[in-house]
Amino acid sequence: MTSDAIVRPDTAADPARPAAAPAKPVRPKPVGSRWAGPYAVAAGLFLVYLVLSVGRFRRMDWASWDLGIFEQAIRAYAHLQEPVADLKGPGANILGDHFSPIIALAAPVYRLFPGPITLLVVQAALFALSAVPVTRAAGRLLGRARGVAVGIAYGLSWGVQRAVEFDFHEIAFAMPLLAFSLEAVLARRWRAALLWALPLVLVKEDLGFTLAALAVVVAWRARTTDRSTAWTALGVAALGAVFAALVFTVVIPAFATEGYGYWHKIDGGGPFAGAGTKLATLGWVLIPTSGLLALRSPLLLVAAPTLGWRFLSGDDHYWSTDWHYSAVLMPVVSLALVDAIDMFRRSGRPRLRAYSLQLPTAVLAAGLALAATAMPTAKLMEARTYEKPERVSAVERLLARIPDGATVEADTTPLTRLTARCRVLWIGGSKGVVPDWITLDNSSRWAGDPVVYAGQLHPGERYTQVGEAAGIVLLRRG
Repeated sequence: MTSDAIVRPDTAADPARPAAAPAKPVRPKPVGSRWAGPYAVAAGLFLVYLVLSVGRFRRMDWASWDLGIFEQAIRAYAHLQEPVADLKGPGANILGDHFSPIIALAAPVYRLFPGPITLLVVQAALFALSAVPVTRAAGRLLGRARGVAVGIAYGLSWGVQRAVEFDFHEIAFAMPLLAFSLEAVLARRWRAALLWALPLVLVKEDLGFTLAALAVVVAWRARTTDRSTAWTALGVAALGAVFAALVFTVVIPAFATEGYGYWHKIDGGGPFAGAGTKLATLGWVLIPTSGLLALRSPLLLVAAPTLGWRFLSGDDHYWSTDWHYSAVLMPVVSLALVDAIDMFRRSGRPRLRAYSLQLPTAVLAAGLALAATAMPTAKLMEARTYEKPERVSAVERLLARIPDGATVEADTTPLTRLTARCRVLWIGGSKGVVPDWITLDNSSRWAGDPVVYAGQLHPGERYTQVGEAAGIVLLRRG
């Protein structure tokens, strides 16, 4: 029987069984669509993600302009226009920044429910959906209890939580695609695995190389039983890599004014720059999520392109565990863990077999411990998570003075209250466009006198301060 054979988990789990007389492989009870466990896990995670992200929006706890950028692009798609994100520069086509046409799938929902919260709901749903194949694959191979443990541990993993906490990003669409594809790999459904992975090239430019890595894994797994599929998978791998290269060098520059804008982030990098931070990030990727056992699965190869471009970059933001950069690694590591456990629970080495079978409980315990202390989910126990501060209401009343359709220059804090109804430019990035209104968070007094600062931004124009709330200043032209 091959290493991909299915064995009843409870018969393979006894570490006291002599290695010379392993239990006879027995198929577990089918775990199919009638099993509600994966969907219950996903529903619970959806509520958690929703509370965290929408609560953060209600509190105006933003450290990035990304939600505003994506809303501008999706708003344009919703009105059948080219995806211009003025926050990146007046008239800037988002496809000239990152190649993520898949975000257009959110446009119909946005057209019905316009506003930034819609994007947060879509992202929460996509992240939660990715837990279904993770839980289902683990349940099919390891048993339902272990499947639920792995699914919850995945959903609460630090990489997913960091992404939920940090705005909206296109990688939300990659999560279910990767999870469903790798589930199909574990079930030896090669065609389904490749079909689920193909849309990754529409999520972000670097994910064409992730598609290539996944296709190589399919080719390796299918090489002895289905040589035709193996060759097809190698062809898909080559196409994925070529497509990614063309996107970097031809497609994105065609929509941009100055070529691909992120080549400079490679400068000053290299495998040994920031080695301490990179090793710490690797530890976080592999230890609390898989107890290092994921290293024994070829599925982990799918994580190599993402880790590769991040660690070769000269931008130290990519090296760490912050923000959303590690989210796409989480379904890979979780399902690599499932694959490794499935292999080692039939091992003739009792200690290794026992260790592997205890890992679902261990990673769940680690996930819950981190969730209750160091991760964003710890905020679920705080009353402020469910409250809308009065300062936010005051800021919203102030910004309501700006009429719909106005051109506004804004910084991080107020811009997400305006992108659904105004043309919003980044403060200091209007590039000759003179805004009707300027609003900025001057609570730290970084701008000095806001009226003087507005005059410096737009020489010859006159702006008048018309209000202030909780440090947010509003100025009107004229």
